Amino acid sequence: MKKNIAIAMGGFSSEVNISLKSGNVVYKHLDNTKYAPYRVHILKEKWVALDDEANEYPINKNDFSFVMDGKSITFDCVFNAIHGNPGENGELLAYFNLIGLKHTSAPYYQMALTFNKRDTLSVVKAYGIKTAISVYLNKGDVVDTDAIIAKVGLPCFIKPNNAGSSYGISKAYTKEEILKGIEVAYKEDSEILIESFLDGREVSVGVIQYKGATKVLPITEIVSENDFFDYEAKYEGKSHEITPAQISPEEQIKVEAIAEKVYKILNMSGFSRSEYILVNGEPHFLEMNTVPGLTEASILPQQAQVAGITLAELFENAIESACS
Repeated sequence: MKKNIAIAMGGFSSEVNISLKSGNVVYKHLDNTKYAPYRVHILKEKWVALDDEANEYPINKNDFSFVMDGKSITFDCVFNAIHGNPGENGELLAYFNLIGLKHTSAPYYQMALTFNKRDTLSVVKAYGIKTAISVYLNKGDVVDTDAIIAKVGLPCFIKPNNAGSSYGISKAYTKEEILKGIEVAYKEDSEILIESFLDGREVSVGVIQYKGATKVLPITEIVSENDFFDYEAKYEGKSHEITPAQISPEEQIKVEAIAEKVYKILNMSGFSRSEYILVNGEPHFLEMNTVPGLTEASILPQQAQVAGITLAELFENAIESACS
């Protein structure tokens, strides 16, 4: 019997279109001799399963099933391809946990923790992982730019605390730009981080569960044509992604060791992709993505390819790891 697989995609955040692209790549590459995959759009206005012709069937939220041609379809496993809310922040995974449905992501608490940049940094710092200096603000807090600059310096980065895909991030060189960046970040989230600028090379590294073991994938160096790795650089071709990264063997060993350590510190499972800045050869942790982009051009699939893992193998492994 083929396993019925729901490929959850869409979501409630600015990342909805990116998620739909990722989900459709998973749908395209899953081995349909082993699986019966269904695209499931989880959107603010509707939860629907799609057939091969893109006809829509409402999802029953009591058990995440749907009815097609008079037959109730239930799922053996969910492949989570939702970037941002509710797939990457733990909310959807908590629902799956309540109804007893297996999924390809980490448990809901780990997803919620890693989606919150401030909380993730708090945990890894306690284990000696190097990070940027940061200031945390809630919407409505008094903004003391002099105090911020005294702590983090200039230039600095302003980021939404709970958001992905470089939405709402800006780099500030002046007090005025800090205030403007705060406005931009608050459009994405009511909590923001202001971080010191780390002057070094940016690398990204995927860590996954593969065939029952934790596997660190080949490292990617990111060289942005813009001032930093913003949305345009990430999704509109304004960057060069070099895999494997052209870093020294010593730097590679350090990044791999810290990436695996952070994955284990955070009790992760499933997919992850973390970003680091190499400052004088020392990796500084920025953040972790637990539902990274999964298109053919995305960073983690590039890394898997260099490691000799096809997309079909990558996606099948995630399902088998989750369903076993």
